[in-house]
Amino acid sequence: MAESNTPKSNKNEKSNGKSWFNSSWLFAILLLTFIVFQVLTSGKYTQKAGQREIEEMVMHHDIEKVIIINEEQAEIYLFPDSLKSGRYPDFTEHRSFGLQPPKPHFYHTFGTVELFQNFFNEAQDKAGYTDDQRIYLDYQKRKDYLGTFLGVILPFILIAAVWIYFMRRMSAGAGGGAGNIFSVGKSKAQIFDKDTHIKINFNDVAGLEEAKTEVMEIVDFLKNPKKYTSLGGKIPKGALLVGPPGTGKTLLAKAVAGEANVPFFSISGSDFVEMFVGVGASRVRDLFKQAKEKAPCIVFIDEIDAVGRARGRNPNFGANDERENTLNQLLTEMDGFGTNSGVIILAATNRADILDKALLRAGRFDRQIHVELPDLKEREAIFKVHLRPIKLEEGFDIAFLAKQTPGFSGADIANVCNEAALIAARGNKTMVQKQDFLDAIDRIIGGLEKKNKIISMDEKKTIAYHEAGHATVSWLLEHASPLLKVTIIPRGKALGAAWYLPEERSISTREHILDELAYALGGRAAEELVIGKISTGALSDLEKVTKQAYAMVAYFGMSDEVGNISFYDSSGQSEYGFTKPYSEKTAELIDSEAKKIVEESYLKAKEVIASNIAGLTQLAEQLLEKEVIFSEDLERIFGKRRGEKHAEAAAAEASTAGSSAGESGVAGSPAREAEAPAAPATEVPGPGNGE
Repeated sequence: MAESNTPKSNKNEKSNGKSWFNSSWLFAILLLTFIVFQVLTSGKYTQKAGQREIEEMVMHHDIEKVIIINEEQAEIYLFPDSLKSGRYPDFTEHRSFGLQPPKPHFYHTFGTVELFQNFFNEAQDKAGYTDDQRIYLDYQKRKDYLGTFLGVILPFILIAAVWIYFMRRMSAGAGGGAGNIFSVGKSKAQIFDKDTHIKINFNDVAGLEEAKTEVMEIVDFLKNPKKYTSLGGKIPKGALLVGPPGTGKTLLAKAVAGEANVPFFSISGSDFVEMFVGVGASRVRDLFKQAKEKAPCIVFIDEIDAVGRARGRNPNFGANDERENTLNQLLTEMDGFGTNSGVIILAATNRADILDKALLRAGRFDRQIHVELPDLKEREAIFKVHLRPIKLEEGFDIAFLAKQTPGFSGADIANVCNEAALIAARGNKTMVQKQDFLDAIDRIIGGLEKKNKIISMDEKKTIAYHEAGHATVSWLLEHASPLLKVTIIPRGKALGAAWYLPEERSISTREHILDELAYALGGRAAEELVIGKISTGALSDLEKVTKQAYAMVAYFGMSDEVGNISFYDSSGQSEYGFTKPYSEKTAELIDSEAKKIVEESYLKAKEVIASNIAGLTQLAEQLLEKEVIFSEDLERIFGKRRGEKHAEAAAAEASTAGSSAGESGVAGSPAREAEAPAAPATEVPGPGNGE
């Protein structure tokens, strides 16, 4: 098996075009050269000899020869017998490598050759040298080529090598995989084909049945084109995935890449944006050039709003020619004068309202696939996907979890499953239980519990009556959301919280919204009626109520005085405008109508609490004692809940849940926050939860 794998890997290396030589080898060669030079030149001279030492050598007739090098220094060689005489105990005999010349035993530096020659001749005369014994100086000229190379040329080579190394790193980070600074205009798209196949398929995408049907048709066309072309049909050139964050748009594109047997190009909209002028348009051209060469193929552009924002509407109030040039090039490539057959564009965004109209027209993006938040059945299917790797207790009810998580996206559900597994592991459990998921939902919605937070008894009493007011009004009003759980344990920034299970409806009536406003103000009403003081704990309640009231008047046409008029702009064009679409008189009317709605809701909440003050007090006392109460406690105090038929079922679920929790929002609010700012007369907040 090992022999069969080896040639395959070599073939892959060659097919990938990757060379075995890189910049690291260059540094290794330079380091090896330096080490060899040190080995060859180290220990060139053993000892330095002065004139007295040289005279003693001459007196003992130990010198074999003297060589004058470049008229600068003398190399002194001794007889082997002289070295063994014991007169030179600190000296060790040299052993040269094959490439090295014989090394001298001593060296002596001098000022001029004449002075040294006179000194050496006088020493020989004193020693009584005869003409046959006299040592004559040998003169040589030597050039140190290696030393010159390492001292002069090597620094420039090192500087060039470091420069090339960093330039390659910079170009690789900013300009794609070409490996040099001139590749900055190359596309940075990731290519997925048969060699780099993605394992995600449509079985891993749960709940998006309509969206899957749309994109599966594109995949089916690429696999069986004759099925459609035989009837004269044409495949859509592009499909735009639109939806809130976390709903699975990118996951759906990954599934398309995993299912399609064609090349898949993946790139983000921000990858076209660069600090250099003209780079974005160049990368668009290069992307489509590669796509045309590999057609038929799919190009996926994630977060296309980064480059596809409508032209002429820049929030910085300045020209942004580079981004607009990139968009113009993208528009031309998608459906311009040139042919672009076989290239299908997929794109994803959660801000379709700011995209350029030319980008959304038929011929570029023929289809807009809306990926919305999952409903009850879709959440159950998503839970089944994310619960595959988790060890669950026997008889686990997945449908119960789906009912406890209204308004959760696919990413939120994945987070719930992971958080439940972590909670179970923290408790040293062998499997994940139902309670772990309920605790995970509480953790994600409200934040981490802060049982050790220091709260005085007066503050705790205020919080208890505040949360009891929410619970009382929501239980007794017909159209309010069913309550599941109330707690006064601090969690996150909230000092208390109430969990509801809102009905999953597509539209809301005026009665629904008014009851929601009333139970949101129930906490403030309970503080005023029972304690006699109001606190800052109603900050988030007041914020929610104010936005919802203005939305009723200015957006939903639910005011008799303003009438059936809506100032909501779904196109988003008024986002950067300087004027409002109504007069100052209308703005005053909107303010007065919104204030009237809030006051009426507040009076309704006070009436409900005043007529059930005993039950409210009993509920608050239980909260102070137990810190957490559930829907069965409210049913025991106030009786069965009035209202829709689904309310009884929701209360029964809460009773079965024990310590259940979960809703798409927390009604608790921080008690030590600043007052909520009032909405200006010329400003209308965005649509509230009732939209």
